[in-house]
Amino acid sequence: MTAPRHLLSLFDLERDALAEVLDRGAWWRQQRGRPDAPRPCAGRSVAIVFEKPSTRTRLSFEVAVHEMGGHPLVVQARDTQLGRGETLEDTARTFGAYVHALVLRTHAHQRLEILAAHAGIPVVNALSDDFHPCQLVADLMTVRAHTGGRLEGVRVAWVGDGNNVAHDWIAAAARTGIELVLACPPGYEPAAHVVDRARSLGARVELVTDPDAACRGADVVTTDVWASMGQEAEAEARRRAFEGWTVDAHRMRLAAPHAIFLHCLPAHRGEEVAAEVIDGPWSRVWEQAENRLHGQKAILEHVMRL
Repeated sequence: MTAPRHLLSLFDLERDALAEVLDRGAWWRQQRGRPDAPRPCAGRSVAIVFEKPSTRTRLSFEVAVHEMGGHPLVVQARDTQLGRGETLEDTARTFGAYVHALVLRTHAHQRLEILAAHAGIPVVNALSDDFHPCQLVADLMTVRAHTGGRLEGVRVAWVGDGNNVAHDWIAAAARTGIELVLACPPGYEPAAHVVDRARSLGARVELVTDPDAACRGADVVTTDVWASMGQEAEAEARRRAFEGWTVDAHRMRLAAPHAIFLHCLPAHRGEEVAAEVIDGPWSRVWEQAENRLHGQKAILEHVMRL
């Protein structure tokens, strides 16, 4: 029996596999709305389980499964026996008996690893505290659309918290050849083990503490909120730590003339990004958000071997 194929971070995709997922995401984007669009999930069910709130992840996965001909089951974890203390191992085995793939948006990354070890079906990380690979597939699709399909040598500036999205940008650097510069305030750097792993795979990853230096000459400037879900109690301390780190027009003008701006959303205008940037000509945020749908189709196709 073939072992299930999971996507818990971009480290799970070799360079060629990631390139194929990105190609298929672009292909699915072209297919949308065609009467003869394929439905490879016909006869299959996918559970989409949420332990954290969601807008884009829920909509994109639910629509993706439906448009691929499958049956999406959106499940709030609090409404299951998980909310009453059932073990993840038992829950995993139950899901594995009922559905063909399991998508989970959760807190601790270890929860995904436990599900993947026991479910016997593909498990997809729809966000954990450590990684967000589905977001990065959409991000990389968006970058390729504006570089003629190129990722090797593209300079990407990350400005802000070294969080789960930053971690998968680091993994992406190992799998694509992008040149990644992360500007993070002291104490908010990405996890050292993630950086070390990527560098051991040949990634070009630079850590700096000057956001202007990161943005200078960049082809892509990207950021995220200063306080992610689960960090609400730290919000005021984080606002103080990140004061002066807003991606504004000044920083975008330091970037290359053709530079684009990305943000995984939701955004807080006036904090991590200025309105003139996210709503201005640099922004490709809405294309990026739409690519979540097309990228999700490619991810499901990959893990389910459709």
